[in-house]
Amino acid sequence: MKIYQFLSLCLTAFMLAAFTSCQNNDDEDVQDTAPGNIQIKFENGFNNIGNIVLNQTVQTSAAGQKHSFSTLKYVISNISLIDENGNEFKYNENNPDKGAFIIDQADAKAGVVYLDLDGIPKNNYRKIKFGLGISQKAYLLGQDGQAEFWNRAKQKGMSWSWAAGYVFVKLEGKYGAGTADKEFMNHTGNMGNVTANNTADLYREITLNLPVTARVNGQIRPSVHILADLNQFLSGSKNLTLTSANDMMMGSGQHLADVTDNLSKMFKVDHVHND
Repeated sequence: MKIYQFLSLCLTAFMLAAFTSCQNNDDEDVQDTAPGNIQIKFENGFNNIGNIVLNQTVQTSAAGQKHSFSTLKYVISNISLIDENGNEFKYNENNPDKGAFIIDQADAKAGVVYLDLDGIPKNNYRKIKFGLGISQKAYLLGQDGQAEFWNRAKQKGMSWSWAAGYVFVKLEGKYGAGTADKEFMNHTGNMGNVTANNTADLYREITLNLPVTARVNGQIRPSVHILADLNQFLSGSKNLTLTSANDMMMGSGQHLADVTDNLSKMFKVDHVHND
């Protein structure tokens, strides 16, 4: 009888331990699948040296022209994260109200503008992709489909009339040969429906490799630090010179298309922190 009681107690203890273990494993599984957050940091500089100071930092272009910025703003949208297997998580794709951001150098803290994204699926990500500007698909949703971002863009001076659309990149400042003393204004962006209007589409998608994996989970919030080299403005894949013919331009004309192509290559991921 005593042996039977002893065996019974052992069996009960074993079952209790197994049940507790299952509970713990279930709890761990829930935690493992919980979404996390990621921070993206944009730092604007020249030649990959960050922190442009508005109205102060002067750069000399490949053509020997000096220029400085008094205004430096651009729109980032359609952010995607690509994992180790090539699977892509799209953060509020073509939803400007939730997925578009204005990078304004005037808002930078110690030279950096911070974007905090939440609800990111747990995963190991190796690439980041984003749009410079607003895609036609998003724009053609109409004002009712993006009223919040439209109001933000309007307040930031990153829009024309609704029919004309958004300013994608706003660069203003001074330029000159010996000294930067002449005003310039280059505002790039689409003018309404580019197909109907037969105009160039200046929206660009950029894909960047991460130097180390960004590990998103419930406990780790990676920080991806992106440098934007504004030297590409005039000294990119096509060397440009500001003149009286192009120093006051808005829209999607050839000079601004060239500016867009140059600026689309200005981004690189400097480092990733997994904290």
